[in-house]
Amino acid sequence: MTTITYRKSGVDVDKGNEFIRRIKPLAKSTNIPGVVSGIGGFSALFEVGALHYKNPLIVATTDGVGTKLDIARLAGCHDTIGIDLVAMCVNDLVTCGAKPLFFLDYFATGKLKLKESQSIIRGIVKGCLESGSTLIGGETAEMPGFYQNDQYDLAGFAVGLVDKLKVISGKAVKKGDRVLGLASSGFHSNGYSLVQKLYSKSELKGSIGKKFLTPTQIYVKPILNLIQKVNVKAIAHITGGGFYDNIPRVIPKSLGVFIDRQSWNIPPLFWQVMERAKVNLHEMFRTFNMGIGMICVLPADEILKAQRMLKAFSIDSWEIGEIMTGKGVTIS
Repeated sequence: MTTITYRKSGVDVDKGNEFIRRIKPLAKSTNIPGVVSGIGGFSALFEVGALHYKNPLIVATTDGVGTKLDIARLAGCHDTIGIDLVAMCVNDLVTCGAKPLFFLDYFATGKLKLKESQSIIRGIVKGCLESGSTLIGGETAEMPGFYQNDQYDLAGFAVGLVDKLKVISGKAVKKGDRVLGLASSGFHSNGYSLVQKLYSKSELKGSIGKKFLTPTQIYVKPILNLIQKVNVKAIAHITGGGFYDNIPRVIPKSLGVFIDRQSWNIPPLFWQVMERAKVNLHEMFRTFNMGIGMICVLPADEILKAQRMLKAFSIDSWEIGEIMTGKGVTIS
């Protein structure tokens, strides 16, 4: 009689335990005040009261990295994709003025490869440190047959706090307010299904692939600093859906926004993608961030102050538009 163990079926529990042992110190390096227990138990504990919020609201977000993972796999570059995972979650979180507290990841793969997996976690740790949050827990799933041996998937979950009286909701936005665009670091984590249709595998394994793998800019600390000193009325993270779908989510339905696309230099790689795809600008601005990863709506007389503050965090920014009567987004 042939014995078929869990390991023979493709799941190595011992390797999984070794992986947890290796990443525990990495996760612990992200600890912030409030952490009671982290990786290793069945759940993680965090003491919210340690942060002394008067009227705390819990804010939660979740996201993934999408098909950018395929380019990471092709290029054999796994040390930045974890930064993307954290960025996509915490950048959503901060749009209401929330401070990220802790982060959890879900990592699923066909076959657990310790060196590659550790690189991914190092990226997550780097993203947590950059956003001021702690990697408090997660899940690693080895799923042979469901994923090929060199395939993996990632999902992230961020939890933060904001004072109820300080929530940035967009309700105060009015006609004449200006739109400040914050520079992106590249394509961030959207539009990669299209990118893969336009570039060959050999191209994506080379230098162009590394450009596409530039990690998503994390805006948490610059934004949290900004909202302390400037009247930021609304914040939008420019992700899937680009300008057309994301900006209307944070301004009153009775108002629209005009965007002047000449007010900043769109990075060359976006134009190259547009040329290869043979699509119009409307399609580009609905698919990609076009060099603007986040927008803030604020009074016109506070634009220069905001730009100086962002520059101190090495974030370039431009006045790219204005709130108007009407609906939707007009880009000209």
